[in-house]
Amino acid sequence: MNLYRSARAVAGASGDDAIDWRSAADAAKAATEAGSLDLEPGEREGYARDVRDARAAVRSISGVDFDVPDTVEIQNRHHWIDANVATFERVMGALETHTETFPGIARTINTGTMTVLLSFLGRNVLGQYDPLLLADSPSDEHALYFVRPNIRKVADMLEVDPDRFRRWIAFHEVTHAAEFGAAPWLSTHLENRMEDGIAALSDGSFDREAFRDLDAAMTVVEGYAELLMDHAFDDEYEDLRRKLDARRQGRGPLQKLFRRLLGLGLKQRQYERGKNFFEHVVAVRDLETASLVWDHPENLPTHDELDTPGLWLQRVER
Repeated sequence: MNLYRSARAVAGASGDDAIDWRSAADAAKAATEAGSLDLEPGEREGYARDVRDARAAVRSISGVDFDVPDTVEIQNRHHWIDANVATFERVMGALETHTETFPGIARTINTGTMTVLLSFLGRNVLGQYDPLLLADSPSDEHALYFVRPNIRKVADMLEVDPDRFRRWIAFHEVTHAAEFGAAPWLSTHLENRMEDGIAALSDGSFDREAFRDLDAAMTVVEGYAELLMDHAFDDEYEDLRRKLDARRQGRGPLQKLFRRLLGLGLKQRQYERGKNFFEHVVAVRDLETASLVWDHPENLPTHDELDTPGLWLQRVER
């Protein structure tokens, strides 16, 4: 880690855009230890086996015929930063196209902010299913990433078997692949609502409905993934969830502030709210009924229906 090199990269931000993405990536990597990719014997095959087993189990439980991405990578933290800076650039690019040229001081501040974001996430993300939203080409493949140094670090902190913890992460990320396989329209739906919200922000307004719809859709994505995990994972998992929740609660004030600023508290609320919705649906109906959310966009629950699943059941079962 080289904080001087990181600061120098931010200070050297240039170009005409709101953020100098190359400088942000360089600065984030300078501020973040890459972590080891010295795999133990059999570890690479362990990752591959976990993904294969997760695909078979989730297919069986969900009844969804899907495949995992061709791109499945074991990454260090710098690899994750490089892979995700392009995603952030695509999303933010929709805002930049509506905005005049940025003065140098604003670009430097924005680049520094993005550096902090990429560095913090790079040190904390365990696994990621990336649907490549707003990709330049429809032929771009989805991707599945495992940040091996973070998985090993957290497994040690939680005092759990690293192979078991890795497998749990693999199952969770593969459930997201199942969702996008079950709903080919989902990527476009998320992109459209995201673009609507960003376009409104660039015009100086706030499209409340666009962001509410996006939040509801992501709540369904996270909640359904939790539902499939409960049914598909082939080992006990409550201790893993309990220890991860305790770790989140036990973070220091600075980390809690970062999580709040980055919206990670919102993500946790989406997990919990979505899981409660689907648990109710399965309790009064079954998993097949819960999967109706993926038939078409109109079947996604509204914000009110997420908190009152009975209303959603009445609507989709007419």
